[in-house]
Amino acid sequence: MSQHTSLSGSSVDNKSSLAKTGLGTFGGVFTPSILTILGVIMYLRFGWVLGQVGLWQTLLIVTLSTAITFLTGLSIAVIATDQVVKAGGAYYMISRSLGIETGGAVGVPLYFAQAFSVALYTLGFAESVVRVMPGWNLTLVAAITTIGVTLLALKSAQIAIRAQYVIMAAIAISLMCLVFGHPATPYTGTVEIEPHSAGFWAVLAVFFPAVTGIMAGVNMSGDLRDPQKSIPWGTLAAIATGYGIYLIIPVILYFRADPITLLNDPLVMRRIALWGDSVLLGVWGATLSSAIGSIMGAPRILQALARDNILPSPLRWLGRGEGAEDEPRLGTLFTLGIALAAVGIGDLNLLAPILTMFFLTTYMVLNIAAGVEGFLQSPSFRPSFKVHWGFSLAGAVGCIGVMFLINITATILAAVVVLGVYLWLERQELACTWGDVRQGMWMTLVRSGLMNMTTIPDPKNWRPHLLVFAGNHLKRWHLVELAATLTHNRGLVSIFNILPLDVSNPQRQDNLTAIAQADLDQANIQAFFRVKTAPDLYEGMEQLVETYGLGPLIPNTVLIGHPNELQIDRYCQFLTFCHQSQRNVIILRDGTNHRRSEKFPLESVLVTPDKLHAPKRIDVWWGGLQSNGGLMLILAYLLRNSWQWHNTEICLKLVVPDLNAMQSAESNLVALVQRLRIGATPQIINAEGKPFADILLQSSQDADFVLLGLARPDDPMFADSSDSSYANYYQQLHGRTQHLPPTLFVLASEDLNFAQLLEKT
Repeated sequence: MSQHTSLSGSSVDNKSSLAKTGLGTFGGVFTPSILTILGVIMYLRFGWVLGQVGLWQTLLIVTLSTAITFLTGLSIAVIATDQVVKAGGAYYMISRSLGIETGGAVGVPLYFAQAFSVALYTLGFAESVVRVMPGWNLTLVAAITTIGVTLLALKSAQIAIRAQYVIMAAIAISLMCLVFGHPATPYTGTVEIEPHSAGFWAVLAVFFPAVTGIMAGVNMSGDLRDPQKSIPWGTLAAIATGYGIYLIIPVILYFRADPITLLNDPLVMRRIALWGDSVLLGVWGATLSSAIGSIMGAPRILQALARDNILPSPLRWLGRGEGAEDEPRLGTLFTLGIALAAVGIGDLNLLAPILTMFFLTTYMVLNIAAGVEGFLQSPSFRPSFKVHWGFSLAGAVGCIGVMFLINITATILAAVVVLGVYLWLERQELACTWGDVRQGMWMTLVRSGLMNMTTIPDPKNWRPHLLVFAGNHLKRWHLVELAATLTHNRGLVSIFNILPLDVSNPQRQDNLTAIAQADLDQANIQAFFRVKTAPDLYEGMEQLVETYGLGPLIPNTVLIGHPNELQIDRYCQFLTFCHQSQRNVIILRDGTNHRRSEKFPLESVLVTPDKLHAPKRIDVWWGGLQSNGGLMLILAYLLRNSWQWHNTEICLKLVVPDLNAMQSAESNLVALVQRLRIGATPQIINAEGKPFADILLQSSQDADFVLLGLARPDDPMFADSSDSSYANYYQQLHGRTQHLPPTLFVLASEDLNFAQLLEKT
């Protein structure tokens, strides 16, 4: 049962007041982003990076890392200026571009990554406090800090942003004290780390999380006054500012501390700074600002997920917002519970790499979304911030590379989680009211494929593409079943119902199409169903045979049932038309031993309700490879390879006039079967003067399915006869087979050497 989302997921946000009073670029995007970028790695790991690889390689690491983040920032700018970004940040942008399943697959892990990040940051803050105050309990300090930042976020996003201004000031003071500081006193403790003990890529993996954090501003999308302006410029400004600071710090450290000190004292900046404790304030400020950014961003992602029906029904209440600013207070309390549980665990070191992978996965998917949109160049994609799609795809490749560099195991685990969420959401059959880029991708692939297909039939790649005239599909479900069985959901099946002009209207056609398509979906049959109007049934069928298709992709085989006795002449004229149009024709004549389908209470020749009547034998009446024999063998092979007819015996029957002809015919047929590798059993039948009709009935009455060749309408034996001669032939053939099991009449008309297809000569 499909679950329908709200109009635009987060589109129910009541942001009318925020249109005028929402957060601006500086407070809403730049501040949370730059404070998350300038985090604890800058304070505690920059010295280690410099001590391991030296100044120039450190600057190269900073540049490479920032380049990936910058490319992601460009992609964010492209997407943000092409659509109105509402609450949900990265999730909202991805779901509206790559689809709700992809958005949810990234959004759900991203939410948990943000929620657990609150605990990571408050534990880091508590750890540094406990070093200064050794008697304090680490878990208690972390829990109190978590509750404190949550209360700040619950009060208002505006107040939380103002608190971040204070933290920004503390970080700015610590950086100024570093700039005007002095050379560090040499490290005199035990030397545990020697220079160059880690390689370039290992050092880059340690440093890279220092340039992440740009999602902190994007997550505030629903609270921004002008998201289309604030998200791109605030994000790119934060990346540029962080890059400038990261270029200056290693230069200062290089000239003021020796490698041993840089490697073995994590707080080497405290030794250098003019006011040493300002660095400690900076570390505290960095952890607290990151915690505030996470506790504000996570509930807004959760709110958007709930409003888009991504979350299970019992959790949909998390989509509620309160107050004029639509604050996700319930979501914030829910996130507080998760964060406190994580704080109770205490050591999250094992979880931290996977959380980093979730952030990088988000960056990668954002890059892919912008790159694909830019490549397809759909008319609906008109960003005001334009970037070539190649930069976005380069950013995606960079993200993947860094993920494997940082932690291969965590990357694989993160991929498994994202894939698992995607498959789960796909099974929910979520329906949404917005389009996404997937249709454009398929259209581009289809167009490219069609333009590269040849119009000349290729024996190596031939398979039946069926044009099925099923009329009321419920009355002729056996035709639909046969089409699906022969194509194995790989060939194209087009099913048509032709209605008279005077009894049809567009609404009725739409209703019939919707009902039939629902039945096909229920039966897991991949086919196109269409309703066509025509003044005459056979005229409409001939029009479709002549015109239906797209470029080189046209039906090569027509599947029909047995006609009304009063219409035999017109029916045979249609067969002649198909033959002249070089369309193969297969006619399914119902047998007397019909069985009922498990899915539909309809007459069916292909699905059996119990194992007692499982099909055992398919009879193919052989007339040679060059006529209809090749196509009949191929159809029998395809039928036998379906799950309903698996391991059924294909019996290749040939009638000879006497015993003298039997020996040579048998050796030839056995050699042919071995050469074709079709897995058929040859059977030579001595006519002994009996009519073929009697031999046919006697030999195939116990079969489950029979294939018989149909004479060509242009055969010389019909050349000098009246127009009804072919109709007389067909009636006689039908009379001979009316007591047989279900029978398929086969007429090979396509300009294709089926013998070459079988023999691969």
